[in-house]
Amino acid sequence: MLGNPVVLSIILMIILCLFRFNILLSILVSALLAGVISHHGFSGFSDGISVGFQTLFTSMADTTSTLITGMKGNLTTSLSYILLGALAAAIANTNLTAILINAISKILSQTRTWFVLSIAFIACFSQNLIPVHIAFIPILIPPLLPLMNKLNIDRRAVACALTFGLKAPYVSLSVGFGLLFHNILQQELENNGVKVEIGDISSVMWIGGLSMLVGLLLAVFIFYSRKRVYQNTAFEAKETEEANITKSLKMTKKEWAVLIGSVIAFSVQLYTDSLPLGALLGLVFMIAFKGIEYNKVDDIMDNGLAMMGFIAFIMLVAAGFGSVLRESGGIESLVSFASQIAGGKIGGALLMLIIGLLVTIGIGTSFGTIPIIASIYVPLSLQLGFSPAAIILLVGIAAALGDAGSPASDSTLGPTSGLNADEQHNHIYDTCVPTFLFFNIPLIIGATIGAIVLS
Repeated sequence: MLGNPVVLSIILMIILCLFRFNILLSILVSALLAGVISHHGFSGFSDGISVGFQTLFTSMADTTSTLITGMKGNLTTSLSYILLGALAAAIANTNLTAILINAISKILSQTRTWFVLSIAFIACFSQNLIPVHIAFIPILIPPLLPLMNKLNIDRRAVACALTFGLKAPYVSLSVGFGLLFHNILQQELENNGVKVEIGDISSVMWIGGLSMLVGLLLAVFIFYSRKRVYQNTAFEAKETEEANITKSLKMTKKEWAVLIGSVIAFSVQLYTDSLPLGALLGLVFMIAFKGIEYNKVDDIMDNGLAMMGFIAFIMLVAAGFGSVLRESGGIESLVSFASQIAGGKIGGALLMLIIGLLVTIGIGTSFGTIPIIASIYVPLSLQLGFSPAAIILLVGIAAALGDAGSPASDSTLGPTSGLNADEQHNHIYDTCVPTFLFFNIPLIIGATIGAIVLS
């Protein structure tokens, strides 16, 4: 089993990612290793150096061809990411977010626990209603730090609230980034022999959202409910002064055009189940009604590419990696071995979830994890006798595991960028560790129980 190309390539990918090697290159190098081993690319050296190198380069070329062909599986997802990035850039180019946040700030509770839950509720909109992802955090959180200090709020609770808002909506709801996540899940399940609809996915993935809600409530009401004292620094004084200035901002035609364009994007994707179409029509409306100035369209698209382009390419390469793993011939033996040591459905579910946790922590993106693990998990789940609904839940949650708690994930980097604006919040101990404990553990428990019940 140690010579299995799938096992070796995934181990290499995790090691490279944990050592902070570039994620895109980590996946590509690991895919090459899987292809070379499966094509016996190293065997030619027994016949001489020249023959060995010829065999090696031939196997690498074949692997690259397989990877490129497999990349087409995530073309829709990648286009969606780029267009969503453009939408987020268009919103950031106006005062819309600041105006909305000023309005929201006035109704935030002065009670610690309800303040934190309000932050979680607001964060959920960034994934579904107005898909700006983490772009709202540097605008929302720093101005609220003085109020948090006054209320003695433990910022670890706020980190959990923000990560919940960034993650739970896409895990459980087929809207915005959730539609992206569910589309990838649907495509990869179909690529590996299990045909499902988006409705089938949303009908079971709510279990993941519920599990995360339990973790959030435990963090907010029990573990981080006590007062924690932070220093009021020069940063807090500056933010208080700037907050008073932004209170005078008003909605103009530009902000209204961007807001209505965002609603159009949201509505069209709900009606058509097409995120690229919704985002495109939303952008066209913004341009037509001058929410985006005509001479700034190129800048908005460039900013959108800068924000989401790298993630889009990771999605493409991850799909190619999954294709290489399927073609390697190592999945069958790995599935047979895993089913023997799993000891039944409960053991199999836990095994898949824990491996998914390790993969996602290494990569830092649950979206990119699905194509990699689906090629292994779907055959294993079928062999263990899981139903399609249980397979959806296991693959979806296994991919989502680790997004919370990963030092390289947007779901942790985003909250830290806002909460550490005054350098009083540690990324690892105040964001990664709390979110790891309060979201990954409930997700493992919820997915295991759910998979057994659904099967």
